[in-house]
Amino acid sequence: MVLGFGAMVPEAILFPGCDATCTMEQYDRLYRLYAEFDTGRLRDHQAFVDLFPALDSRVALEHWEAVSEALAEQKSAIVESFVSDAPRSLATRPDIAATDNETAAVYAEIAARASRDQAFTALDLLTTYDRAVNVLVLDVDETLRSAGSTDNEIPRETLHLLTEFHEMGVPIVVCTGQTLENVKGFLIQGLGSELVHSGDCSIVYESGNGVFTPGHGADSKRLLYETLDETVVAIFEGVRSRLFRDAPADLRRGSHLQGNEFNVTVKPNAATGSDRARELIDDALVHQIDVLGTVAAEQIAANEASDAATNSSKNASKNDAAVDSTDSIESIDPTEASEWARAAYAAADPEIRAVLDSRDAIPDRDLANAPSSLTAVLERIDVAYYEADAAELTSRELTKPDGVAAAYDVLGIDDPFALVMGDSKTDLRIMEWVGAENAGIAAAPDHASEDVLAHVHSTDELVFDRGDAADMLRIAYALDRLAALEADE
Repeated sequence: MVLGFGAMVPEAILFPGCDATCTMEQYDRLYRLYAEFDTGRLRDHQAFVDLFPALDSRVALEHWEAVSEALAEQKSAIVESFVSDAPRSLATRPDIAATDNETAAVYAEIAARASRDQAFTALDLLTTYDRAVNVLVLDVDETLRSAGSTDNEIPRETLHLLTEFHEMGVPIVVCTGQTLENVKGFLIQGLGSELVHSGDCSIVYESGNGVFTPGHGADSKRLLYETLDETVVAIFEGVRSRLFRDAPADLRRGSHLQGNEFNVTVKPNAATGSDRARELIDDALVHQIDVLGTVAAEQIAANEASDAATNSSKNASKNDAAVDSTDSIESIDPTEASEWARAAYAAADPEIRAVLDSRDAIPDRDLANAPSSLTAVLERIDVAYYEADAAELTSRELTKPDGVAAAYDVLGIDDPFALVMGDSKTDLRIMEWVGAENAGIAAAPDHASEDVLAHVHSTDELVFDRGDAADMLRIAYALDRLAALEADE
């Protein structure tokens, strides 16, 4: 529950284990901090020092040094004022006690990195949960970066804040549907090889199929998809090998398979978000569902034939009369299987239904009459649609929460309280999981899927502008610094 940016905190709302004086002192110190000091200028100087280091220019170096000195002076003024308990005409409680140098320095650092709204939101979260964020769980595409506002690059501000969390000892779990090599490459480029290989950074890739945590020996890479049974693995292999072989020519020319270890992901050759990409991915979604239905039916028949042959062999070994077990095999016509698959995924996902409807591709099928063997298989496989970006097959038996749990295990996080940031239904599963376990808070960009935004609005209303993940990271930074102060008092 977020009380509202800068809202008066009722004395009845207390931190667990903290009395009214403690609660109100936190509030009053923040109020005083943003009322009496030019924190906007302070943040500007901090951002300049952090993000624009002087290179080879003497003039640039002199300017950077001048801003650094001004930044230090501003922070010193805050510390001196807080320690000396100087008069404060705008404070809500002028009787508040003076602080020590260490505490005052923390408030100065909060003001240098978080706005008034962000700091008071952090205080509200501390009031609600009495926890600091001790792990970041972050989606990449349309969360840390956005094709629409950051040119698909993670902003420097966001990257710098992630390095600050790393220096504070907060592990980072990057959780994405992308391939390991893609994610590892741009993380090393943006955060540096030392951080990525520090042992405190984990990559959950392909939406939970694998986990890569460098620096942990034999546990550094866990291939979770190896735990799936042969039927599911065979279906994924069949779809992957047949998808483009049987695809319409325009789809073959205009898209490609992402180089996954397990998932089957179609990506457009056209720019993500463009009209051409949308057309291609919509076509790919329909074709992918059709191929999945056909391959699933064939695999079911192969399984039943294998079982029948095994049973016949057992009967023959017992000198029983020969029985033709193939008579009991359920035969599913491939065309009908594709139609059943379309009907199943249209019923399960409104976005998929809308795409199929736009292609006049929703069959007149009553799912109550679907072959039970086919329904059982399709219920184990998820079809994901990302508008103008990707159409993907994933296993419902392996999700992002499974990958995050494995990452926690490798990182040694026994009592997590995560900041989870994401935009899609795969991220929603993590948000719901941490919510059910009281193990974190959820945040999403304002263009996230409807279900994600509904969840976020129903919890702490942590919604940020597209491409501005730094907003939430600054709130989490202030939360952690305030929580550390609370623990010391």
